[in-house]
Amino acid sequence: MNYLVPLPVVMPLLGAALTLLLASRPRAQRWVSLTVLAATVAVAATLLVRSSIDGPLVVEVGGWVAPLGIVLVADQLAALMLVVSASVTLCVLVYSIGQGMADGHEETPLSVYHPTYLVLTAGVCNAFLSGDLFNLYVGFEILLVASYVLLTLGSTETRIRAGTTYVVVSLLSSLIFLVAIGLVYSATGTLNLAQLVDRLDALPDDLRLVLQGMLLLAFGIKAAVFPLSAWLPDSYPTAPAPVTAVFAGLLTKVGVYAIIRTETLLFPGGRTADLLLVVAALTMLVGILGAVAQSDIKRLLSFTLISHIGYMLFGVGLSSSLGLAAAIFYVVHHITIQTTLFLAAGLVERRGGSTALDRLGGLARLSPLLAVLFFVPALNLAGIPPFSGFLGKLGLVQAGVDDGGVLAWVLVAGGLLTSLLTLYAIARVWNLAFWRRPHPEMPEPQDSVHTVRTAGVEQPYQGPDRDAHPGAMLPRLMIAPTVALVVLGLALTVVAGPLFDLSSDAADDLLRRTPYVEAVYPGGTP
Repeated sequence: MNYLVPLPVVMPLLGAALTLLLASRPRAQRWVSLTVLAATVAVAATLLVRSSIDGPLVVEVGGWVAPLGIVLVADQLAALMLVVSASVTLCVLVYSIGQGMADGHEETPLSVYHPTYLVLTAGVCNAFLSGDLFNLYVGFEILLVASYVLLTLGSTETRIRAGTTYVVVSLLSSLIFLVAIGLVYSATGTLNLAQLVDRLDALPDDLRLVLQGMLLLAFGIKAAVFPLSAWLPDSYPTAPAPVTAVFAGLLTKVGVYAIIRTETLLFPGGRTADLLLVVAALTMLVGILGAVAQSDIKRLLSFTLISHIGYMLFGVGLSSSLGLAAAIFYVVHHITIQTTLFLAAGLVERRGGSTALDRLGGLARLSPLLAVLFFVPALNLAGIPPFSGFLGKLGLVQAGVDDGGVLAWVLVAGGLLTSLLTLYAIARVWNLAFWRRPHPEMPEPQDSVHTVRTAGVEQPYQGPDRDAHPGAMLPRLMIAPTVALVVLGLALTVVAGPLFDLSSDAADDLLRRTPYVEAVYPGGTP
């Protein structure tokens, strides 16, 4: 099954090239993108099954033997991230197609959107599969280029300004990462992750600490951890709803994945564990306090995104098998739930004409289905039993109690407080946007009002932009993927036991390190 490992990167890139050639045929573009992402989901699921049975799957790209060539490694952690990310990108693509068709393609020009979206997918998959630091850097740069294009779709002043901030911050983190790569190569003579395991262990402790700190700084900016997260709430909410959703679900998690991979494989038991715990606590609390202060749903969700990154760092900082397993479980949960909530926010904006809480009201009566699509993942995000959010937080709390240290207990208390404040923030959104009476400025449903006169007869308009205005009834192609992600979030609760077992196996392999190293170098590292 090793030949399947490069496909999650190769297929989206080939699909991007094909959709670019089909720029004048939107229908063909849509089918190519859907087919490619559906195939990526199938390949990722196969890799997850095979890596669980056979151990890490390795491919030396171009036949060049490691460490000279590029190595792609699909272990349980990478394969699990591939399955979740590919499933989410497929659902968001369907959502964006529904939005583009309803809007007459004005908001998301498909000739640009589909190739860029597939390139973004390839970058995410490449980052998860990368077996060396430089290829990981390449994956991040692919993400940067594609995400800038998606973030500035429509070329409005607000989006260009937000995109500029995003690019400057991303380039800064990439520059720090590149400098760290140069220092690592200078000190060890290699960038291959499996080979770095032995060579970094042989370095003086102070030098290892410098290298570890540089990598953490670069990945911390990309993961939007406090105090490196100020750029995110000003960047994500300005983009179209599907772009915001896929950014929130995936891009910060690639940074978290890089932290997990390097901290466990390259710097196990490092001196930064306490620092990670402190940063995790500050990220949780500052992020959720920012969310409580917001009066716009998108910005509120952006701050909850920052806040809940802290839970993942909590598990990594504990450096225990249970803590790491809970962190992996929580990453899977958060990718799904945060994406769902941003898609629901897009539906709120479409139905209510805004995401500003002071201009909304009565959505539960006007659109009961929309109310359910927001309410269920919101409870999951807040960690209400028995949802997967509660189970992930319970695992982290148990790991913190087992650790018994002062910082661990502070994180336990901080995590519980953050969960309560998340519930408060979500309840406030529900009360203002869904429960109270409709705001006087909210548009009425326009489905039966938008008419044209044909041959002297007034008839409902059925053109491509029929729903391209506030108050329009929600298109089915936007509702269906949101429902699918809500169901997926509920499914995480149903299969929480097997999923946590899988996360535990992945955590054990990460902490042992030998399965990864032996898969890349069966005869031992050179």
